[in-house]
Amino acid sequence: MSKREEERLKKQQEKLAKERARLEAMRAYEREYSMCRYICGIDEVGRGPLAGPVVAGAVILPEDCEILYLNDSKKLSEKKREALYEEIMEKAVAVGIGMAGPQRIDEINILQATYEAMRMAISKLNVCPDVLLNDAVTIPEITIPQVPIIKGDEKSVSIAAASIVAKVTRDRLMAEYDPVIPGYGFARNKGYGTKEHIAGLAKLGASPIHRMTFIRKFI
Repeated sequence: MSKREEERLKKQQEKLAKERARLEAMRAYEREYSMCRYICGIDEVGRGPLAGPVVAGAVILPEDCEILYLNDSKKLSEKKREALYEEIMEKAVAVGIGMAGPQRIDEINILQATYEAMRMAISKLNVCPDVLLNDAVTIPEITIPQVPIIKGDEKSVSIAAASIVAKVTRDRLMAEYDPVIPGYGFARNKGYGTKEHIAGLAKLGASPIHRMTFIRKFI
């Protein structure tokens, strides 16, 4: 092996060791609740967009499951999220996804719709969690013990996995809407209020997937 190859291998090993140390730090809550058989991470995406549903993910990972580069979905590229989504779906003990659509958001408000999506995600799991690690919130009407963690998608591997599952699920859905409901750029903006999206609203008005309570000032 040449000196250059040795140096490259050394750098790769150092990078891998650093990543494993980061992941180990993100298992702090999972270690704290290690007496529980099924630890479930909960997170949501889509509270801020003008269109589309709010989506929640619930993920139970096996004990000591290693998924390299698992992180808050907002800190990952689309390509990396897609790859991690596939790995999570392959390795997870259970995955549940819940949604609340635009009409429901308008009916009960975004916070209550988010809670509803989270309860739905939990109900879709094929095993019952012993504890829920939630990104920042305490979900009403849930009897399972809950641990709200501020910035939980950066501090818990379970919540990070739920964040990625929810994000990829929602992004794929918005991309599917784009050719069916053209003119707003949903594949690119995912329903968020970009210039292109707001211009589409001004020209076309609301679509069936817009949140009417969110777009009053644009139409």
